[in-house]
Amino acid sequence: MAIRQIRVVPDPILRTPCDEITTITPAIERLVTDLLETVNDPGRAGLSANQIGVGLRAFSYNIEGKIGYVLNPVLEETSGEQYGDEGCLSVPGLWYKTRRADYARVTGIDLEGKRVVLEGKGLMGRMLQHECDHLDGHVYLDRLEKEERREALRLMRSR
Repeated sequence: MAIRQIRVVPDPILRTPCDEITTITPAIERLVTDLLETVNDPGRAGLSANQIGVGLRAFSYNIEGKIGYVLNPVLEETSGEQYGDEGCLSVPGLWYKTRRADYARVTGIDLEGKRVVLEGKGLMGRMLQHECDHLDGHVYLDRLEKEERREALRLMRSR
């Protein structure tokens, strides 16, 4: 049970699709506790397991005072469009306007194996898509226009 260190680009785990959780074990329970404790910090909206070095499909969230998690999330539905600032704990200090669906719905399970449905618009919708991207081995920079992506990568290399 700990606040875990955040992995940053170019760490290869951030580019590796995460494995499905097949059995709820004490290690998975500890992972969820660590995800919840690590996301419970001002300014953090979501955190995927691979951002703390674990290649399993799980993420936590902290949106408008609601903190939770989902295991084996699947992005099932999106609609509408939003274009706004997006940042990432694994890409510290860089914020870029990013195009996302306005609404998103994710399904998964909790630690008891019960079905979980998370959905929302605006920030919640953006977070759901952002964290599912992480679990598929993508970071938000992948969604930027070519020139912005090139600039972001240049800035990261110069640090």
